[in-house]
Amino acid sequence: MAQNQTAPLSGIKVVDFTEVQSGPSCTQMLAWLGADVIKIERPGVGDATRNELQWNPDLPSYYFLQLNSDKKSLSLDAATPDGKEVLTKLIKEADMFVENLHPGAMDKLGFSWEEVHKINPKCIYGTIKGFPLSSKYRDLKAYEPIAQATAIAASTTGWWQEGAYDVPTQSGAALGDSNTGMHLLIGLLAALAQRERTGEGSYVYQSMHNACLNLCRIKTRDQLTLDKIGYLTQFPQYPDGKFGDCVPRDGNIEGGGVLGWCYKCKPAGGYDSEVDGNNYVYIILQRGAKDFELACKGLGFEDWLTNPDFNTADARDRHKQEIYKRIGEWTADKTKFEVTEHLAKFGVPVGPVISTKELMTDETLYDGNTLVRINQGGEIGEFVTVGCPFTISDWQPTYGPCPSLGGNNEEILTALGYTKEQQEAMAKNGTTQPVDDHK
Repeated sequence: MAQNQTAPLSGIKVVDFTEVQSGPSCTQMLAWLGADVIKIERPGVGDATRNELQWNPDLPSYYFLQLNSDKKSLSLDAATPDGKEVLTKLIKEADMFVENLHPGAMDKLGFSWEEVHKINPKCIYGTIKGFPLSSKYRDLKAYEPIAQATAIAASTTGWWQEGAYDVPTQSGAALGDSNTGMHLLIGLLAALAQRERTGEGSYVYQSMHNACLNLCRIKTRDQLTLDKIGYLTQFPQYPDGKFGDCVPRDGNIEGGGVLGWCYKCKPAGGYDSEVDGNNYVYIILQRGAKDFELACKGLGFEDWLTNPDFNTADARDRHKQEIYKRIGEWTADKTKFEVTEHLAKFGVPVGPVISTKELMTDETLYDGNTLVRINQGGEIGEFVTVGCPFTISDWQPTYGPCPSLGGNNEEILTALGYTKEQQEAMAKNGTTQPVDDHK
């Protein structure tokens, strides 16, 4: 974790009772911002992602490594009497308690918001659940795609023409997981600022559904428009396609009213190959006359400037399929990088479709925030992850390794006042180690 004095959350203590992705993405950011984060893990098992999608069955997965660097790990069964005592002591010292277990799990353990607030009124309690408490789906077990499915992301994403590919499609972005973690982070930081005035911790409830829905705001805008006039001019279905009662899938439109689309190019070679199929470029035609004129010059389509089918933004909306076709023919014999470099000279909003490999081999992105390399040591060595996405003028995060399961037990328990003998007893009674290990 960051140790310099300008680290925003230096001195803040966090009890991290989260696992998988939504919660750990939040608590990792807290750690990177300088907080002391103690991750509570099941003895002998740990976070589920330690053993998910492993490249080596004897090592933690990249899934775990990318979400848990700079934390401390305490293996603890909070259901045992000793475990409850240890967790209670940690909460008494904590500024935040964060959990994302299934509904009712923390209540059953005896560490609900109400109980934690009694233990430490200053402690902020953050929780992630699948749905808002008002939702009829609030008791569903929620995974990331479930949040996308129920929060209108899937129904509005995908190909727009009828056929085998016209199916609701989830985004490759973790709208229900890491996005939820970042939404909870906002709430926790707001609660921390609030506590400065009130002196009391508050309860921050973040649902995966609402975090996903927040990123689908413009789709609710589109529904309002559709309800009013029965069609959506920016969608590829306009003007010749049919609109139903709901916002349809929209293929590759930009979404804000300008004419944006994804066009196929010739492979550039290297990591831009036919096999991977990312040889595409995204081009936007802006609505302004001056911008459109420059785009036409860049494309060599000056005839559009005098053609009434194309020389106004409204006309282009009505003839977008012809536009897609002609620009697609123009890009077909060029690479996505050539198209980007050329059109950028004319002020056209343009960018290549970048693959994971292209992104992760771009050394310019290893700037201490965008992509970072973390040295885990041992056989794992160095791994790459996405860093803190924003910058602060007088502070730079540092990125350290992930903890081994229970790797900080002695340090944490000793700091709480437990003797060596007491720690050995807790290991034997199943509080910090699996009981089976001692048979």
